[in-house]
Amino acid sequence: MRRAFTLVELLVVIAIIGVLVGLLLPAVQAAREAARRMSCSNNFKQIGLALHNYHSAYKQLPIHGGGTNSGAGGDGGNKTTGGGHNSRRLSFLVGLTPYFEQQAVWEQISNPSRENAEGSAMTGSWSAMGPIPWQTQYVPWMTNIGTLRCPSDPGTGLPSMGRTNYAACLGDSGYNLHKARLDAYGANNTGYVEMSRASHRGIFVARRDTRFRDILDGLSNTIAAGEIATDLGDKDTRTDGKRNVPPSSTDTDPSGAANVYNNPSACDGDIDPARPQFWVSGLNSNRFMTSSEKRGYRWANYGPIFTGFTTIRPPNSPVCMAHNNNIYGGALSASSRHQGGAHVLMGDGAVKFITDSIDAGNSQAPMTWKNESTGNSNNVGGESPYGLWGALGSRAYKEVIDEEI
Repeated sequence: MRRAFTLVELLVVIAIIGVLVGLLLPAVQAAREAARRMSCSNNFKQIGLALHNYHSAYKQLPIHGGGTNSGAGGDGGNKTTGGGHNSRRLSFLVGLTPYFEQQAVWEQISNPSRENAEGSAMTGSWSAMGPIPWQTQYVPWMTNIGTLRCPSDPGTGLPSMGRTNYAACLGDSGYNLHKARLDAYGANNTGYVEMSRASHRGIFVARRDTRFRDILDGLSNTIAAGEIATDLGDKDTRTDGKRNVPPSSTDTDPSGAANVYNNPSACDGDIDPARPQFWVSGLNSNRFMTSSEKRGYRWANYGPIFTGFTTIRPPNSPVCMAHNNNIYGGALSASSRHQGGAHVLMGDGAVKFITDSIDAGNSQAPMTWKNESTGNSNNVGGESPYGLWGALGSRAYKEVIDEEI
């Protein structure tokens, strides 16, 4: 007589298998995330090598906010007739493309191109160095480059263009990050020069060239770039930039900007207490950046929301914008889809994982600034008020890092 499993025995076996799967699945997921995190770190190392190779070739770092000018307003070009200039709004990543094995992309950018995103015929060519970096018909700006993507970040698709998970360190102040030696149309502005010298303390400064010799705190003590998570459309506080404006305000240039400069935590009142990683539901859309202006959405655009971060609040803190325009700034920290922190790239090329619990000083301390048109200023030339995190983000303020990070 043939014996068979009884129903009870089958149920016991199934239960045991279920328990084993329940025990093993978290371990498998953890192992997969560890592999993704290592791949993410390796991408960052490639960017670090690219920065050093670029500096060796040109004796300076790539300009964050470089490119071409066409006069007032710039020019977006046309998918049929081409043309276009980028109003000096290209990120540091554009110049690095040939140095991290993206020579084909660089050739397409640096030479006139006759290809548009639709694949239709063009009667003219795009200008060399491309049109404005939000021109969706220009193929390079829409290209997702593998080296610029962290495998742990699932973000994809419209309304983003080519995404990036790696951003330039703009220092420990978010004050008017778009203003530097040159104004938007390429003209010198003495007020901007003084303001930028005092306020913009990171390795990268908009529209200004920097060199390793400018990093007086030491390459190994100063952050060059950091990881950012890209937005998934879920009102995540780390990726959906919120503007500090009154609930009923429709003002496009709010006085709330000053509140962010004086208190980087000014937006925290709108965090959902039941879901601390998300903004409270029901907020007016005017209190956020537009649907196409989210964290990491345009790899070629120098706007801080896309390719910049500040060392004001610790990693994975809320993004609090000082204006409705993506180029102005505010408090925009590093972030990631990893557990408990984010990667940063040091000036010497080393990649470090910075935890959310890093000493970041007083998160409500006013930022360092000097107004371009008045004598109004704060903490000019002083040590960062944002602890070790702020000190790592500033390049030349004699802040000694006496511990391994």
